[in-house]
Amino acid sequence: MMAAMSSPATVLKLKPNAKARVLAGHPWVFANEVEALLPAAHDGEVVECRDRLGRTLGSGIYNSKSQIVWRRFSRERVALDEAWLRGALGRALARRGAVLLHPDREGGAQGGAASLRPCNTFRRLVWSESDDLPGLVVDQFGDALVVQVQTLAMDRRTPQILDLLAELLAPAEIIVRNDGNLRRLEGLPLEVHTRSGRPWEPRWVKIDGFDYWLDLLHGQKTGFYLDQREQHAAVAKYCAGKRVLDAFCNQGPFALHAARAGASEVLGLDSAEDAIAAARRNAERNGVRAAFEVANVFDRFNDKASAGDALWDVIVLDPPPFAKSKSALAGAFRGYKEINLRALQRLAPGGVLATYSCSHHMGDAELRSVLAEAAADAKRRVQVLEFCHQPADHPVLITMPESEYLRGYILRAE
Repeated sequence: MMAAMSSPATVLKLKPNAKARVLAGHPWVFANEVEALLPAAHDGEVVECRDRLGRTLGSGIYNSKSQIVWRRFSRERVALDEAWLRGALGRALARRGAVLLHPDREGGAQGGAASLRPCNTFRRLVWSESDDLPGLVVDQFGDALVVQVQTLAMDRRTPQILDLLAELLAPAEIIVRNDGNLRRLEGLPLEVHTRSGRPWEPRWVKIDGFDYWLDLLHGQKTGFYLDQREQHAAVAKYCAGKRVLDAFCNQGPFALHAARAGASEVLGLDSAEDAIAAARRNAERNGVRAAFEVANVFDRFNDKASAGDALWDVIVLDPPPFAKSKSALAGAFRGYKEINLRALQRLAPGGVLATYSCSHHMGDAELRSVLAEAAADAKRRVQVLEFCHQPADHPVLITMPESEYLRGYILRAE
């Protein structure tokens, strides 16, 4: 266990009357919650935060350019140095059952422990504040790692982080996907590159029994929606002999799993032409019967001529986040209600609706309320079959609601 270091020389103080969430365990402090901002020279560095009585709230990274000026990574007075990074990465990997092996050791070293490097391993290894590494996300795709860095302090330490990941895990390549819009909020440029400097070509990768054509350098997010893997299998068990509609299908994983489970008909819809092209390629590669069309899902549900008279037995709704900010919540509520109402209207009696939200601003109570309103308007009796959440490799920090973003329901509509 790393010993606490002396207090950082710079201290950030909360306003005397601040009702900051950090006092209840949240790791963030906002600009309007502090007595005064620190000079920009401290941006990207470690500072201590204290409450109105001078009690320490821990060590955190600071950025005056961000609305979130302070993000805690430890309740102790510590430095964000190589020792801390190594320890935090080690703890994150251990939480996921990963075994740390030096690159030159064999897979059976240290008492027969297995290596972390088998090509069929796909998971999130680091999830930002939930792993005490604010703004750092690391996903594993077999022998490749995809890293996203979303805070200034972590950005400045990226070379150290990449070196440590290479040492601990010995991947074939580390791909840096710093092209997310959250970087703009920290005043950071957008960029994509590999640690080696060599290109990483798209390739077929087998995930949960299916081959997917993955472009880890340019695909959405880090290349594949790892957070929905458990849901693909959860929905598939309702699809045998059924007509299945996969709305917002992206690369088609829900559709592929439904087709292999014995669905009588599968149709995937997405507005992105490149996503539909990828889904068609994946279906052909895997030898499953599933059709895919470029379409606006809202328009398709509202278009009686396109929808025809036939109802669907299973509908999957996995849309992009409608609420990317609190100011967008009202519109998001209307959007989620509308799309779920239309889906219920196109669902056969006794049919199954698997519906998801990937916006942390849409809490479980809000999503449940929206679904209840949609069911009432559709005049359908709707029962919950399964409650759905993000998987364990995307851990939720109980004092940080923002760390929980994926939730959903599998419903039966009579």
